[in-house]
Amino acid sequence: MANLADEYGTDVEIYMKALTTTIHADTPTELHDLLEQLGLERHTYPEPLCIWHTVPEHIEAHEHKRLATRVPALLAGYTVNCDPDFFDEAVYQQAEHEALTSRPAAAPRRLTSAPVAPPASPRRVL
Repeated sequence: MANLADEYGTDVEIYMKALTTTIHADTPTELHDLLEQLGLERHTYPEPLCIWHTVPEHIEAHEHKRLATRVPALLAGYTVNCDPDFFDEAVYQQAEHEALTSRPAAAPRRLTSAPVAPPASPRRVL
């Protein structure tokens, strides 16, 4: 079963599930483990195989958007589309700064946040 990342040609699509307050993240197979390491929960449906991630429901509501906004900054090198309805630029900039300063001095990498025009909503290239 296709996911939104495949449909829109991105590495990760982070969006609010229609008619809910659940924040979802869709990605191709190779990034599932990375999304879990960043704090998202994996969900599966067996047939047809469908895998998606959500912001954990056990965290407080105001933390949902914060976590969803931090994920793109921590996925340097991947094309991430994050729904602008809950994207927080200040949180993103803080996560980007933390990611840059936590890297070893021997191999610094510059993260970029240049928007790329998406098919359906704003996309950030990291």
